[in-house]
Amino acid sequence: MLNTWHGWLKMEKFDKKWHEDDLADELAEYYEETKLVKKWSELSDVVYTCTRGRWGGFDIAFPFSRWQFALGVVYMVPKYSGRWLFFRSAGRKAGASREVHEVRNPKKTHKLHTIAEKYNIGPKHFQEICEKQLKYWLLLL
Repeated sequence: MLNTWHGWLKMEKFDKKWHEDDLADELAEYYEETKLVKKWSELSDVVYTCTRGRWGGFDIAFPFSRWQFALGVVYMVPKYSGRWLFFRSAGRKAGASREVHEVRNPKKTHKLHTIAEKYNIGPKHFQEICEKQLKYWLLLL
């Protein structure tokens, strides 16, 4: 089921080292977080990184228990689906020449600019669209 979901997101596939490095970064963020909801969000990022690597064809082991995996999935699916829909909508509004497939945090300006450049959209224009949209997409974390 998660492979089907990842297929729907159509995120870029990378090599195994990229996924391992990403997992190390996500684990560091997870261990740094102390607040319950943010910790849960970071757990979902770890689950996402592991399942995305598996979807890419690599044996990426989940570093925690099964119940933590399940708990992370419960948060991950709506979080990343919402972000994907958010950027798909913003890309259309910005006149992107191809469909935008991204799941980054839309509250981080530097990430918006990176996405805009990747899809040949004016960074300031894309940022303005995303900032307007964020007023109505309240549940994006």
